[in-house]
Amino acid sequence: MKATKETLSPTRVKLTVEVPFDELKPSVDATYRKLARQVRVSGFRPGKVPPRILDQRLGRGVILDEAIQEALPRLYSEAVQAEEVDVLSRPEVDITEFADGAQLVFTAEVDVRPDVTLPEFGDLELVVEPAVVSDEKVEEYLGTLRDRFAVLKPVERAVQEGDFVSLDLSASVDGEAIEDATATGMSYEVGSGNLIDGIDEAITGASDGDERTFDTELLAGEYAGRTAQVTAVVRGVKEKELPELDDDFATTASEFDTLDELRADVRTRLETVRKQEQLGEAREKLLDKLVELVEVPVPESVLAGELEAREHRLSHELEHMGTDRAAYLETLGQSAEEFDSEVRDSAGKAIRSQFILDAVIDAESIGLDQGELMEQILMRAQRAGVQPDQYAQHLAQGEGLTALMADVLRTKALFLLLENVKVVDSEGNPVELHLPRRPSADEGDDVVDISDELDAEELPTGAAGPVAPAADADSDAQSDAGDAEADAGDSK
Repeated sequence: MKATKETLSPTRVKLTVEVPFDELKPSVDATYRKLARQVRVSGFRPGKVPPRILDQRLGRGVILDEAIQEALPRLYSEAVQAEEVDVLSRPEVDITEFADGAQLVFTAEVDVRPDVTLPEFGDLELVVEPAVVSDEKVEEYLGTLRDRFAVLKPVERAVQEGDFVSLDLSASVDGEAIEDATATGMSYEVGSGNLIDGIDEAITGASDGDERTFDTELLAGEYAGRTAQVTAVVRGVKEKELPELDDDFATTASEFDTLDELRADVRTRLETVRKQEQLGEAREKLLDKLVELVEVPVPESVLAGELEAREHRLSHELEHMGTDRAAYLETLGQSAEEFDSEVRDSAGKAIRSQFILDAVIDAESIGLDQGELMEQILMRAQRAGVQPDQYAQHLAQGEGLTALMADVLRTKALFLLLENVKVVDSEGNPVELHLPRRPSADEGDDVVDISDELDAEELPTGAAGPVAPAADADSDAQSDAGDAEADAGDSK
């Protein structure tokens, strides 16, 4: 067999494969043996029908066609290996030459991984916001903590913002009552805006026993998009009374004896959170910088597969939310065209990021051992609320496990890059990022330990799975890892 490669574009090649008939003959003989077992001919036992009889019954051309179709996957795979083609899509195969006893010539056009030239990472500089916690942020957190320990006391006055009320609700559309929109004794914080549009304005100023009716547009359910008439009856008014911010409060709300100790602990916790946010900011800016600096063409088939995977995940999420695409776009304030354009741009960036991080993985020989993989499965199973073996079974379906491994490797590659770039805050001060630790030499391989801090969903890696050889852009394999987590949770 002879294979030659022709580059059609940075992301597409054409293989021309020439196969002498002698190399094709074993496939022809195997096809005769298979058909001899399948075809029933009077006077011959199954499996003993001679080739000449099969030629008479089926036709030599039909048998040769079947032999070629069965041999093509093997021949194509051998050509890919011989020419070291890193394929990303199904091939478009065309038989250009064949005659009985003569050579077979076929071509295969396929999308391939583009070459990526990596920059000198040590020359890159990232600017992030300082990890400073202001006094106002500390007091804001303490205010939230006070709110948790507040008590509700009945009041005999009109409803005000911030009050808690008990409501009886009912709704109708064009005079027809909506059964699912009825509630009795529902507790609601006035001004929170987490019930239905118009409720706050309607009941503010009402007193215990007052009834208010207002119109609102329904966002979900059978009457989504239609205007409903809602009746709310106030059954009780309570105001929130906050505890004093003093040492007694510190003792009640924490393990500390004084307010100063509690305040210092809050500052430390907020600084830890801010450092994590700073790391996330640096990760995002590094990816933006890499996509900006490194030219990476995106194969159309890979982009199409990524867009399909994202649409699949969105549909899955909207189904869980009990809404549809139109209502979701309305909450975003976007048209379908604007949303699709934004998704396409995001998907393109995600794929470019994948290619760049995969190039870093190859260049730095970043690996993943079995222990790290098991830690990830255990962590994600816990997050999904299922048993690890059940979660692993979901991953094993399709390309879920391969996708998980790719996510972890790319995150390790990104952390490695962050160790080698210069990071400063907006005031020009050097920033030491809160990166996962590296184990010491006696702990095993010198790899980044990310089991406690990795969340692959923070990476814009696009499709959950890798852009890997023989990836099927027409399947949902790229989203199996994300779906495994969701489906595992569903099956509890």
